[in-house]
Parts: sequence; C-alpha cells; structure tokens
Amino acid sequence: MTADTTPPSAHTFAALRPRLFGIAYRMLGIRADAEDVVQDAWLRWDRGEQSSLQSAEAWLVTIVTRLAIDRLRAAKAEREAYVGWWLPEPLVELDERTPEAQAELAGELSVAFMWVLERLAPEERAAFLLRQVFDHDYSEVAALLGKSEAACRQMVHRAQQRVQQEQPRQQVGRDAHRSLLAKFLEAARSGQPDAIQALLAENIELVGDGGGKVPSFLEIVHGVERIAELYWGMLAKFPGQVAYRGATVNGEPGFLRYVNGKLESAQAIRTDGSRITGIYAVRNPDKLAGVPQTLPA
Repeated sequence: MTADTTPPSAHTFAALRPRLFGIAYRMLGIRADAEDVVQDAWLRWDRGEQSSLQSAEAWLVTIVTRLAIDRLRAAKAEREAYVGWWLPEPLVELDERTPEAQAELAGELSVAFMWVLERLAPEERAAFLLRQVFDHDYSEVAALLGKSEAACRQMVHRAQQRVQQEQPRQQVGRDAHRSLLAKFLEAARSGQPDAIQALLAENIELVGDGGGKVPSFLEIVHGVERIAELYWGMLAKFPGQVAYRGATVNGEPGFLRYVNGKLESAQAIRTDGSRITGIYAVRNPDKLAGVPQTLPA
C-alpha cells in the first residue's frame, strides 16, 4: 500500500473546504467567485505557518469571510448596474443526495433566502450568516470582523429584522415542498390556467433574472392570474416543445425548463406548505453554465 504523503495541513484544509465554500457562496451567490475566494484562502494557508495557530478553522473562516466581504463590496457597483433583478447562480443537482448531504446543502441556502440577503450590506451579511447560519458566538464574529460585540449584535439584529420582514420564516417539510412542486409541474405541463392558479398564493411574486443577456422581467411580477398566464402562454407559444425536469435547486425541490430540448431556465419556488408564494427564475446563461444544457434522458 502506498503511503499517504499529503501534508497534514492539506488534509485540514480539505476537511474544512465545504464549510469555507458554504460561507463564500452565501456571501457572493456565484459559484466561481466563491471557489476563487476558497482558492485564495488555500494559497495563504499553504504559504503560512500553521503550527502557531490556535484554531485552523477560525483562521480560515476569518480569511474567507474577509476576502468575500472585499469581493462583495467590489461587486456591488456591478450589481447596481445589472439589467433587471439579480438572483444567485443556482446550485443544481438532478439526482437526490443522501439525507445528510441534503440537510447540509439546504441549511439557509435557498434562492428565496439569498434573494433577501442581497438587501444587506457586506459586513451586515457576513455577521448575520456567521451568527445565524454557521452558529458562531458573537465574540467570534466580533473578532473576525474587527468590531465590538455590541456592534455585531446590532448588525445581526437589523439583518434578522430585514430578513424576517421580507421573508417570514416558515417551516415547510421537504415532502410537502416536493408534493406541491409536483402538482405545479403537472399543472404547468397541462397548460390549464385554472389548475396553475389553484396552487398559487394571492401574494405570490415572480422574480426573473435574464441579466440583459436574454429577455426577462424588469419588474417583479405579481398576481395569480398573470403568473398562471405566463406558464400557460409558454405552451401556447411553443406547442409540443416545452419540457419540465424536476431538480434540486440550492438544496430544495425546484425545476429546469427546456424549450425545444434546450435549457431555458432554472427555477426555484418558495412555499408556505399549501400554496406557492414565490417563484425565482434564473435565465441569465452565464449563471446556467453548470446546468445540463440539453434535456436529460
């Protein structure tokens, strides 16, 4: 048997990499940017002196968070000039993962949740994620951000209020989410507006992201009838060419839509358990590069 010559520092980093990517992706919403941040952290880790560190995890989380804050600040101007609404690049899986992996992915990763995070300032977003999602103590958050505990508590409190106001927290089981999605896809395939409307909440919103690369909505779409008409209209416009494929989108049941066998969008839904309250449709091709471009068998 060949001896493992990988240095212990590389094993340590590999073990922490999923957590580091999770922080970077939730901060930035773009897979490549998150991977760049993690790679930069690795280079600093590999060149540094690890033996003097009290906690490898604390050091790496600090580096990744600060790099992500800097990158998000730089990206803010670009996102303000973005054509239409900005949604995160979806993380799409066509096959079900193990329950353990699914739970790790789904923890506050949904497109709906990240859509709300875009309203937060970079440091506020970091403080909120580290405390509420990754369960760091306020003393750790304060040391990481170079601020007082009181300031961090205030940032997290403000962020929590903003998130709760824009997306009230509702515990919806995965089976209920999947069941409602299946009914919605069946209705969308049928082209019957009434069947689609029956599954939509009165306060539903539809957010589209085309990034100026493809046609999409420049305003948030509201209204049960209008949104149902959009899905019915696709079948009318492309008879026999529209296909839906269920997928896991950011850890939750979602779907891909294909037109004439080619990927048109990746869509995530938000639900209260009985009706769909939000639909988030990513159409920008730059954000769909990691998704199967042709209809899978």
